[in-house]
Amino acid sequence: MELSEDLKKFIENQNWIFAKTYAKTWPHEYIVQEKVDNDLFLKLANHIDIFGYENYFYKMKQIYFDYNGYTYWHMENIINRCVEKDTFHRRKQDGRLPENS
Repeated sequence: MELSEDLKKFIENQNWIFAKTYAKTWPHEYIVQEKVDNDLFLKLANHIDIFGYENYFYKMKQIYFDYNGYTYWHMENIINRCVEKDTFHRRKQDGRLPENS
């Protein structure tokens, strides 16, 4: 399902924070609910849940949503994103998991 215009603008206008802790293993960016428009954050999280697909990060089941070259997922008050090719399932499929995984 296509994103609404307000969600597209919301995504484009955020200052996505690079997750430095995971730079070498799982590079991704995130936004925190308390620092952005709450209604649009909840609307995007809901969109991910409804129109996303199930897959795994190691043994943890997660709902993902792909848009404009990125894969999005959320965990409580955080929405994360990474380049589609860097998701666990793509890296596993391509044989590119980080060492010790």
